[in-house]
Amino acid sequence: MAPLKIGVLLSGSGSNLQAIIDAIAAGRLNAEIRVVISSRPDAYGLVRAKEAGIQTIALSKDVYADYDMANEAIAAELVRAGCEYVVMAGYMRMVTDSILMAFPDRVLNLHPALLPSFKGAHAIQDAFEAGVKVTGVTVHFANAEYDKGPIVAQRAVEVAEDDTLETLEEKIHATEHELYPYVLQLIAENRVTVGADRKVHIS
Repeated sequence: MAPLKIGVLLSGSGSNLQAIIDAIAAGRLNAEIRVVISSRPDAYGLVRAKEAGIQTIALSKDVYADYDMANEAIAAELVRAGCEYVVMAGYMRMVTDSILMAFPDRVLNLHPALLPSFKGAHAIQDAFEAGVKVTGVTVHFANAEYDKGPIVAQRAVEVAEDDTLETLEEKIHATEHELYPYVLQLIAENRVTVGADRKVHIS
């Protein structure tokens, strides 16, 4: 089976990108990263991509002054690179219709909580401060509503009595690094579909 061709969007350190690169190298994930696009020129994820021999594109703050034009440019680059799916890995910008319509139900996002709980940019801290005993990680398809697209997979993370915010963050990130490549492999095996009910079904 041909490798799944993906484009990765990121804004930061790129630890989830690294987890995907490592899973491909280990033979656990039948995929090929065609391009990595960063919303910040200084993102360390770009270094990780270059070290792996992956094409990179860095966008500046000025590009995002016109949000729609920025998203159109990103969509064009992803299409040009031959991507089949778009993988958001710590991408701190909202994707708009130009990307979502170019890749319908093929834009994945990773959220560090069990959606629909604790939406937004501070999910780990919000869950920790709420005193929940279980939180986790969600992989979902992005849509026009923030953190509301169809859920593909979730994995629970227990909050221990002695956890601090920092240790909980470490556990969440370790879970992300396992779950994201796993989901991508399900997609590579053509096992993931979005039904008419807008729920994800895994065969």
